[in-house]
Amino acid sequence: MRRRGPDSASSAPALASARREVRGTPRGRWMPLGKDGRLTLYARTDGGLLRWTQRNPGGDRWDGPDFVPIADLTDLTVVQGADSYVHFLGRRERRGSDGPGVDFVHAVQYQTGRPVTAWRSLGNFHRDRETGRQAGVPTGAVDAQGAVYVFVRSADRGLQMCREAKGGKWGAWQDLKGAGLAAGIVPSVTSSGLVEVFAPSDEGAQQWRQDDPDGPLHSTGTSLRFYAREGSVAALETAPGRLTYYWTDENTAGVVSYRAGAWPVPVGGYPGDGALAALRTPLDGYDCTVLAQRGAGGTLLIGVCGTEGEQGGVWWSDTTEDCVGDPALALDGHGRVVVAVPGKNGVVSVARQESGPGLTLAPHWHRL
Repeated sequence: MRRRGPDSASSAPALASARREVRGTPRGRWMPLGKDGRLTLYARTDGGLLRWTQRNPGGDRWDGPDFVPIADLTDLTVVQGADSYVHFLGRRERRGSDGPGVDFVHAVQYQTGRPVTAWRSLGNFHRDRETGRQAGVPTGAVDAQGAVYVFVRSADRGLQMCREAKGGKWGAWQDLKGAGLAAGIVPSVTSSGLVEVFAPSDEGAQQWRQDDPDGPLHSTGTSLRFYAREGSVAALETAPGRLTYYWTDENTAGVVSYRAGAWPVPVGGYPGDGALAALRTPLDGYDCTVLAQRGAGGTLLIGVCGTEGEQGGVWWSDTTEDCVGDPALALDGHGRVVVAVPGKNGVVSVARQESGPGLTLAPHWHRL
């Protein structure tokens, strides 16, 4: 596995503590767990992002917010590799003498609480400045060797990819084709190290896969006639090398689950807008899947089922906690479920699993 030393971030500007208003949360897993067992939480703000860091593994106290500056950022996605490095993929729109231009940027945080590296531009696959402004939001995945894959919807609604090569160098943008793609492209990496991309489109879901680690991605060739609401899809590995996808169905407005070779299974949930979050964890000795979503009433809903057992039913509960964006789910350093939500008035709130049977969250949420 290619190693990048944590000291390579030492030349980056020091993080500054600041009181700034939360302007939303990044896409992706915006509450990752570090190798040291501490969680980190990220939020968007004017001129960059905010970062809170758990003081101790599994603890209730958080340090921050620290301010990570990056000007002209319009969108941000957080992805994490098996090495626990946290990668930031941003879309930046800057004004010049010949009008605004868009490029895509990348930065890394190698260790919990450490500085973020300098932001590196990956350019734009469109040469024409105006066409480039119509490019979508970057999403990504990190393979087993630590290489970063960045995916962006093009102006003509196809799929473009840029990947990090050995030694940290970036290759050229590649056109993976596709047509009519909607927002909310979801890349994933399986435990076998294979990258897979799921993309909702006008013609149904389109997919790309690798046959071998570090190999090219190829289209599966046919569109699945399943219509996911834009931005709602979440992916979770539910068996070795097998991903389960969850999304809000555009026709029924309910949540469904899907695995390759089967039909989607309705799992209820009364979802609102935005993305679902999903994780696996043992509960009462059983392998379970936990889902979180913003409900139609604007509060956080939590669903639990046996992993790959959605047909047996998903048990949903309303936390009554305000949720004005996409929730985050994670396991802390002690293996307990932690959930974070963006609430009203720019407040981010966190709750942790309590001891006892099933999944019970603490009644009092911690406001950051």
